[in-house]
Amino acid sequence: MSFSYNVKEEIAQRFGNARHCNIAEIASIINMCAYIGRFREKICLKLQTENAFLARKYFTLIEKTFKIRCNVTVRKNQHYHESIIYVLTITQTTDVERILTAIGIFSKENKQIFNQCYMPVIHSICCRRAYIRGAFLAIGSVNDPEKNYHLEFVYADAKQAQQLQNILHTFHLDAKITYRKQYFVVYLKEGEQIADILNIMQAHTSLLKMEDVRVWKDMRNSVNRKVNCETANLNKTVTAAIKQIEDIQYIQNQKEWKYLPETLLKTAELRLQYPEASLKELGLLMAPPIGKSGINHRLKKISNIAEQLRKDKGDFAWQKKR
Repeated sequence: MSFSYNVKEEIAQRFGNARHCNIAEIASIINMCAYIGRFREKICLKLQTENAFLARKYFTLIEKTFKIRCNVTVRKNQHYHESIIYVLTITQTTDVERILTAIGIFSKENKQIFNQCYMPVIHSICCRRAYIRGAFLAIGSVNDPEKNYHLEFVYADAKQAQQLQNILHTFHLDAKITYRKQYFVVYLKEGEQIADILNIMQAHTSLLKMEDVRVWKDMRNSVNRKVNCETANLNKTVTAAIKQIEDIQYIQNQKEWKYLPETLLKTAELRLQYPEASLKELGLLMAPPIGKSGINHRLKKISNIAEQLRKDKGDFAWQKKR
């Protein structure tokens, strides 16, 4: 099963101890994917989904919070791999009014249904956590952290997307909104923030799995960085050594070897003898030993002599400048 599936399975089993938290989660689910039907004085509430976790959670929340049982119909989707569709309906007007009044979108006085984006039931932190949990269960998804970090909620309505973004901002989550294929997508892409939202939704098992993956990826990236750095340094050392040996051999071929000062001659001989040695190692081979900067200075002098010889085509101009 996918990581997103496991997260939904886990949070579907989480129930708030307080009634107001359950109402907030119900409000979220109704806000995301339920249909409110109205004919004259009658009102019905319908939820249709292929998500078994969502159907089970919604049914249990309604029964636990309001002592109302939903009518459940199960049928096959003939147009999409014959997947199972769950249809949960509440047809008693008084029951629907109780639920809609509790979540703050229905007025008993004038029988008016307000904008579903107006949610006065999410003022407290615990209720906002429940609301986010319901939203993820209904319209959320998260990528496998072993591949890349991405969590999103897909809305058909811009105001609802903006509302969830504002709720996530109260938890200091840098949620952003993008428009994709006629839908508004609220998303997070930072691994640390996705871990935070899993904690907010109380998906603790999934959180631990993600943290294990993050530690492993961080360790792998750290090792890769060190290997790349060491490889780059080694390549730099080898390239410099090859150039130094070419300069020394060029001086030898020009028969200018005997004109080298003794210090440079000894340094050149050691470089030819130990072509893979680093500057520090060459310095330790000198008698008496000298530092890395001293060896580097001598090799630069040799390179300058070779370049001058190439430029002057073998004359002794470099000797006059010694």
